Amino acid sequence: MNQIWNSERYAENARFVSDLGMPVVEWLDPKAGERILDLGCGDGALTLKLQELGCEVVGVDASADFVDAARSLGLEAHLIDAHQLNFIGEFDAVFSNAALHWMKQPDRVIQGVWQALKPGGRFVAEFGGDRNVVTIVTALHAALQQRGIDPDQINPWYFPMVKDYQFRLEAQGFIVNRIALIPRPTPLPTGIRGWLATFADPFTQAISPSEREGFLNEVIARLQPDLCDDSGQWFADYVRLRFAASKLF
Repeated sequence: MNQIWNSERYAENARFVSDLGMPVVEWLDPKAGERILDLGCGDGALTLKLQELGCEVVGVDASADFVDAARSLGLEAHLIDAHQLNFIGEFDAVFSNAALHWMKQPDRVIQGVWQALKPGGRFVAEFGGDRNVVTIVTALHAALQQRGIDPDQINPWYFPMVKDYQFRLEAQGFIVNRIALIPRPTPLPTGIRGWLATFADPFTQAISPSEREGFLNEVIARLQPDLCDDSGQWFADYVRLRFAASKLF
């Protein structure tokens, strides 16, 4: 089951992802003239901000639709799976926002980032950490289990604890300068249905098309007491893992 990305749907339902990405850009502290790899660049919204700061930015993403959207902004973007990076010592920094939790072989990704960086380069990112969207995950899993489907075989996400990801970075040779788990309940502009339509394809694809609406309605009913306030505003229970690491040699 694969996540299917649609740049127009993403812009409508999830623009907050890039809008809330500036704190990790601050940790990156980009300098004009630096060559930066945006890992999992999506539709290029943050990539463009880095370029506007005077950086030479290369975006990579595993979604052809996202790559096309980034190129439409005039950005250099390539269709590359982050598990198969083939850059060698050419970037001052690797940056990533809201992408690493879709990459379930983290050691391969970290190794590729290490190889892509120049000596003295840095790896700065933010992604879903331990207990990220745990309420949503629990509801999706319960609804699948009721239908006799093993959710662990479908769940597309990797939400590590700080000590897990720090260990992986340090095992590759990175010096971890800063790392933190940051709870960030996030308002959803198009509600939980829009969020599920944007991010939960692997779960809904496991359900026959004729039953998907009922499945989503059940999941939404499970979530409403916890993630919808009295005014009807929905939130996602985000927890972000943010870090800045350095390659010293």
